[in-house]
Amino acid sequence: MAVLFSNLISITNNTKPCFSFTSKPIICGAKNLTSKRSLILQTPLVCIGIGLTPQVSVAQESPSKSLLSSIENTTSWFQFYGDGFAIRVPPEFKDITEPEDLDAGQSLYGDKAKTKTFSARFASSDGSEILSVVTKPTNQLKITFLQAQNITDLGSLKEAAKIFVPGGSKIYSARSIKIKEDEGFTTYYFYEFGRDNQHVALMAGVSSGKAFIAGATAPQSKWDSDGVKLRSAAISLKIL
Repeated sequence: MAVLFSNLISITNNTKPCFSFTSKPIICGAKNLTSKRSLILQTPLVCIGIGLTPQVSVAQESPSKSLLSSIENTTSWFQFYGDGFAIRVPPEFKDITEPEDLDAGQSLYGDKAKTKTFSARFASSDGSEILSVVTKPTNQLKITFLQAQNITDLGSLKEAAKIFVPGGSKIYSARSIKIKEDEGFTTYYFYEFGRDNQHVALMAGVSSGKAFIAGATAPQSKWDSDGVKLRSAAISLKIL
């Protein structure tokens, strides 16, 4: 069911799954992300003999490499405000969001306005690195009679991987993150994974029955040089 970013990266099958993370939460001051946000990362112990989903494999993350040591302060970046969310945009990225179809809904035949695929989309100057935000009603992601109020309503970090991580991916990191906002804590799920030749950092949160998913993607060959920037952009997602 993980189709939200399937148009950004191609599908592959492959390696045998096995991953484990430490269970000790990591607490970080706001200076590592923004001036008003602090993070508590919960990395539950997971060690399984089968993948999170069929054809999903998980690479073991180095215990010495904390996610928080791999993000940068984004407060100087432009902050884009969308419908119900905000996100920081890396310097020199340009807006490539598809324009509204102003003619839709104006005809005598009652045409409906076309639903945009992306709520926001930005690209590097060469177009190889993309930052996107997708919003979806949670009942389109998981069949339920109740309106999801928190991402945990979609399941645990492991269970929600079936929604957010496409089959055939190799997962490098999976974290539950609590971010302290002005009005309390908001829980997000963070996944970093690779498919084919692409590397993706994905941040997802839920509010009032709507899921907000930010994904930053680049060719694997560029991740070593630009991965920190792209990971930081994805983690800067904020539900308003």
